[in-house]
Amino acid sequence: MTNVIANTVNFVKKTLHGAEAGHDWFHTERVWKLANQIARTEDCNQTVVQLAALLHDIADPKFHNGDENLALQISRDFLESEAVNDTITEQVLFIIKHLSFKNRGDAPAELPLELKIVQDADRLDAIGAIGIARTFNFGGYKNNLMYDPDIPPKLNMDKEAYKKSNGTTINHFYEKLLLLKDLMHTQKARSMAEERHAFMQTFLHQFYKEWSVAEAGQPADN
Repeated sequence: MTNVIANTVNFVKKTLHGAEAGHDWFHTERVWKLANQIARTEDCNQTVVQLAALLHDIADPKFHNGDENLALQISRDFLESEAVNDTITEQVLFIIKHLSFKNRGDAPAELPLELKIVQDADRLDAIGAIGIARTFNFGGYKNNLMYDPDIPPKLNMDKEAYKKSNGTTINHFYEKLLLLKDLMHTQKARSMAEERHAFMQTFLHQFYKEWSVAEAGQPADN
């Protein structure tokens, strides 16, 4: 499988060339490396983990008119071209389909360990210093407001509301990022998430201080 992994790396680099910086090859590479770190602490199929981590954002629906099938088709075509066996292919596609935060309500109650590992890795890259940078980069890409004290976060959104939301970048912390620490599956990821979560809390404290907004009027940090 060594050649398949190398070929997948090259394929993803080429496909994501010029992608939005929060969902580009470097994001994929970080998720891949994080997934490998976690996988080494678990009894899992590391080939499935690596392929799913590498292909998980090959066609993010946000940048393809909401099409959630495109990534599955691109990934299937690629894996078939590499003669990856059907069992591994289906496991990888299952992970890609159910990985997203917005799709968590549609996921089965019992998740495969390999999905948990890749999901933890993807969520880790959404928090901490990198997560903050990615969040503001995407907010700028969408021309969203950084912050407006008169626009409260929308908590507990369903999938459709989440997809349509164009709230402020700061609200995204409360709508998603600050929730991720408690959604980690593996012990390794839970441990890594603690520091990143704390850094986001520190950042928000400083942000409000500089904005000169009374913190008492802000949503409580999780």
